[in-house]
Amino acid sequence: MLAVVAAMQKEADVFLSLYKPERHVVRCGKNVYECRCGDKEILLILSGVGKANAAAATMLALASDADRVLNFGVAGGHTPRAPIGKVLQIERAVEFDIDLSQVNGTPVGTPDECSGPYFLVRSGRNEFEKGTLATADHFGSGTADNALLGALQADVRDMEGAAVAHVAYAAGIPCFIFKAISDNAGEEGVREYRENLQIALGALREAFPAILREVYNG
Repeated sequence: MLAVVAAMQKEADVFLSLYKPERHVVRCGKNVYECRCGDKEILLILSGVGKANAAAATMLALASDADRVLNFGVAGGHTPRAPIGKVLQIERAVEFDIDLSQVNGTPVGTPDECSGPYFLVRSGRNEFEKGTLATADHFGSGTADNALLGALQADVRDMEGAAVAHVAYAAGIPCFIFKAISDNAGEEGVREYRENLQIALGALREAFPAILREVYNG
C-alpha cells in the first residue's frame, strides 16, 4: 500500500480533490485519509510542517502497513533547474541542518548511522526534471544558507522531504519525492511564496496522474 505524506492542509487538498477520501480518521494526532485510485488503496497522512512531524507521519505510515511512501508539496528553488511553477522529481535528499563533522569527521548533513549526507530517492526516466533536495527546520528566506546549499548541490529546499527519505531508508522501503517550486532562494522568498503558492499547487495537481504512474511503475 502507498502512503502519501503532505505537510500542509492546502497541499493535502490538492490530492483530495483528485482522489476523494473514503474515510477520515485521526491516528497518533495525525489526520489520515483513506483514498483510492482505481483498485489501489492509498493513505494520505497530513504530517504538519517540519522534520519531526514528517518523520512521525512516515513512521505512522509504516505502522499502517505501507510498503512505499510518497512525499509531495511546495518548496523553494535554489538553482535555474528549479524555476517557480516547475515540478521536480527528487533523486537524492539531505538534511542539511545535521552537523556531526566535529565528532565524526563526516560532511555536514551526514546522520550518525550513515557514511555520507545523501539519501537516494527512487526516480526514473520520465517527463520530470530531476534534482537534489535539501531539508532543514527553517524556511528558506535570505542567503545565509546559500554556500552550504551550493556545496551540497541542492536544487530545492524544504522542511520535510529528507526526513521522510531518512525513515524510508531505515525501513528499507521505496521513497518518492516530488516538489513544486513556489519561491526562489533569497531575500524575497516569503513574498514570492505568498504570491506563487497557488501556481505551485496548481502545477502539483496537474502533475499528479504522472506522479502516481511513476510511483506504481517506476
